Amino acid sequence: MFTKERVVFIYTVSPLHMGAGTALGLIDNPIQREVHTDWPSMAGSGIKGAIRHALAADSGWKNGSLAAIFGPEPRPGAGLYAGAISFTDAQIVCFPVRSLKRAYVYASCPAALARLKRLMHATWEVPNVMEQDAWIANDELKQGEHLILESLAFNAKKQELVRLIAEDLATKALPEGFFAEKLATDFAILSDTDFTYFVKNSTLIEPHVCIDDNTGTAKSGGLFYTENLPPETLMVSLAMASQVRDGKTKMDAAAVIKEISEMLDGGHNGSQIWQFGGDTTTGRGLVMLRLPDRGGDHE
Repeated sequence: MFTKERVVFIYTVSPLHMGAGTALGLIDNPIQREVHTDWPSMAGSGIKGAIRHALAADSGWKNGSLAAIFGPEPRPGAGLYAGAISFTDAQIVCFPVRSLKRAYVYASCPAALARLKRLMHATWEVPNVMEQDAWIANDELKQGEHLILESLAFNAKKQELVRLIAEDLATKALPEGFFAEKLATDFAILSDTDFTYFVKNSTLIEPHVCIDDNTGTAKSGGLFYTENLPPETLMVSLAMASQVRDGKTKMDAAAVIKEISEMLDGGHNGSQIWQFGGDTTTGRGLVMLRLPDRGGDHE
C-alpha cells in the first residue's frame, strides 16, 4: 500500500513523443491521449521506466537501491517483489499557444486546474470561464479588448484570481528564471471547450522520410508523420511510495519518497535535464522535473 505521495511537475524543454502505439487518423505516430477528454497524457509506466533507465547509468544507484525502490528486473528463477515507487499517468496543466502579443501564452482551463487543485490540495478557487472568453493576469497580452491566439480572438478579461493561480504555478512548477516569470505573467485560462481545440490541433507534427542511399530520393512508403508535445508544455503526475519489500533493505515509505524527491528535484549525474519518450537520438523528450516544497506531500 502506498502511504506517501508527492506531486511531480514535468516541463518539456524539447518536443516530446510519448507514443500511443496505434493510429486511426492521418498521423502515423500519435501521442498518448486520454480516452474521455482527448487531452495529451503520459503513461505512468513510461515515466517510471524513463527515470529508472537514467538512474541505471548513475553510479550512485548501482548499490542495490535501484532494484529495491523500482523493483527487480524479471529474470528466470529470480525472486520477484513489488517496487516501492509508482507514478500516476501525467495530466496536462498548461499548453503553449501562439499569441499575437508576447510570443505565446501558457493556456489552461477550469477542468485542468480542478485536477491540479485536487492533487496539490491548493487553496485557490477554480474559475468558471465561458466559451470565447479568456481570463488573463496581464493586460500586455491584449490587442484592444481581445486575446489573439493562433487565428482566434477571445474576449480578454483581467482577473485577480488568474494572477494568484499563475504565481502559485510559477513558484511550484518551474525553477526561478525567465520561464517562471513568463508563466506568472503570460498565463491565460480558457473554457474547457476552447482549451480542447488547441491541445487537439496545435501539437507539433513532424514529417519523417526514409532516403534510398543509392538514388538519394525518398523510398516508396517511407514517409510518415509523428506527433509531439511542443516545448514549454506543463504536465503533472503523482509519485507514490511504500516501504521497500525486497526482504533486505530497511526503508519505510517516508524514506523512499524523500530519496526519490531529492533525486528528481536535484537532477542526476549533475544534470537537471531528463529524457522521456521516443526519438532520443534526435533530441526529443528533454524535460525538467520539479517537486513543490509545499502542498504536494501528504499521508
